[in-house]
Amino acid sequence: MNGLGNQIIVADLRGSAARVSAEAAIAINARPETRFDQIMAIHDPRTPGTANYIEIINSDGTRAQACGNGMRCVVQTLSAEQGRQRFTFETIAGILFGQEAEDGLITVDMGTPKFAWYDIPLNEEFADTRAIELQIGPIDAPVLHSPSVASMGNPHATFWVKDDVWSYALDRFGPLLENHPLFPERCNISIANVIAPDRIILRTWERGAGLTQACGTAACAALVNAARTRRTGRKATITLPGGDLVVEWLDNDHVTLSGPAEFEWRGRFDPASGAWTRSEAA
Repeated sequence: MNGLGNQIIVADLRGSAARVSAEAAIAINARPETRFDQIMAIHDPRTPGTANYIEIINSDGTRAQACGNGMRCVVQTLSAEQGRQRFTFETIAGILFGQEAEDGLITVDMGTPKFAWYDIPLNEEFADTRAIELQIGPIDAPVLHSPSVASMGNPHATFWVKDDVWSYALDRFGPLLENHPLFPERCNISIANVIAPDRIILRTWERGAGLTQACGTAACAALVNAARTRRTGRKATITLPGGDLVVEWLDNDHVTLSGPAEFEWRGRFDPASGAWTRSEAA
């Protein structure tokens, strides 16, 4: 499946004790026809009141705490299967909610953002994470500097720019910043241009996946970071390379993410080895 071009594999592991191994993820991603950004593995519920436990695996085999585009794909898959519109899931990041509207637009409650340096987390104490000391380029003329940082279940740094987000070599800066010593759990790196109080242009280097067409949690982090630095209001359209997402920071502190999801094809794979076969049938 895909969520605005964010390539997602939805893996049904209900009724099985198996987990997708790092080796399997790497093997699957090594093939052009099965390359992906995240695997959303659907497991049996672990907590009463939840529909399923969702484990999220990056293309490099590491585990992720949250993935908004992937959660929309999960909601669409289960909604088509069960005829339900609303679901409650458990992830490493906590309890998340998702709902599919009649028009097919899917909204996911991504939980509450965290801004304390130790919650993001950072390796250095910052009293104010709306702008931290971090830059790329010469000291007297940095290319990127002073990002806002937050956690949306996973760590995000949003660098604010006033010019075209495509004018930056994110493929070069991304890996350096993702693995910067300041981030003990690595970090998702975004470049954001606020063009209106309700519109942000965004590009993201995704931790464990690289350049991506869309990153839902990065869009959420960009909105909350923009709102708390008074660049936008609490609701905005986030334009990513793959298209638009609508993010709203509600009065109850929860952040919702709305956008589409799209089915591509179905197959089967071995969660231990990554060996796979494709079925043309939907």
